[in-house]
Amino acid sequence: MIDYSVYMMVPTFSKDETPKAYARNQVSEIWSLEKFSKHIADHNGVYSRGTVKGVISDMCECLVEQLLNGNKIRLGELGTFGISISSEGAESVEKFTSKNIKEVNIIFSPGADFENLINRAEFNPVASRAAQLATYKAEKAGETTVDLAAAKGGSTSTSPELPDPDDSSTDPDDNGGSVTEDPLA
Repeated sequence: MIDYSVYMMVPTFSKDETPKAYARNQVSEIWSLEKFSKHIADHNGVYSRGTVKGVISDMCECLVEQLLNGNKIRLGELGTFGISISSEGAESVEKFTSKNIKEVNIIFSPGADFENLINRAEFNPVASRAAQLATYKAEKAGETTVDLAAAKGGSTSTSPELPDPDDSSTDPDDNGGSVTEDPLA
C-alpha cells in the first residue's frame, strides 16, 4: 500500500502557471541492508540472512568494479547498470584531456518488473507530513484542535519523530519524508 498526500504546487515546467494538485508518496520506512536481507532470507528459506547480505554486498563491489572497467551490467528482472561521464568543454579535441572529465555517474535502467508499477500498486490517501506533525504535537500537548493552515504555512520546526515534509535532504530517494516507527500510535 502506497500512502500519498496531495499538495498544491506550481508545475516545474512553467513557473507562470496556476498551482495544481499533485500527489507525493510518503515513505513508510527506510530498510537497512540487514533488514532487507532478512526479508529475502525469510521468503525462500534456503539461504541465511548473512549469506544473502554477503551476496548483495559482494554484488555491489563487483558491480562498481565492472562499471569502472567500462562494462554495462544486465541483472535480469532488476535492470541494467551503466555509467555516463560529464565533462567540461575544451576549445578543441586536441586540448581535451581526462582532466576535463568531472563526474562519473551510474545510470540505472529498470527491468520490465520495475518499469511502471501502477498496475500492481494500491494507493492510500493520508494527511500531509505537516498535518501529521501538527496533530502529533497537539495531541502530545493535550490540545484538542490543530491549526492546519499554520502548520502548512511554513512552520520550519522539525521533530525527530517526523521529518519536515518538504526537506528532501534527509534521503535522496525519499519522496515526502520517512518514518521508521509510528510516533502517532
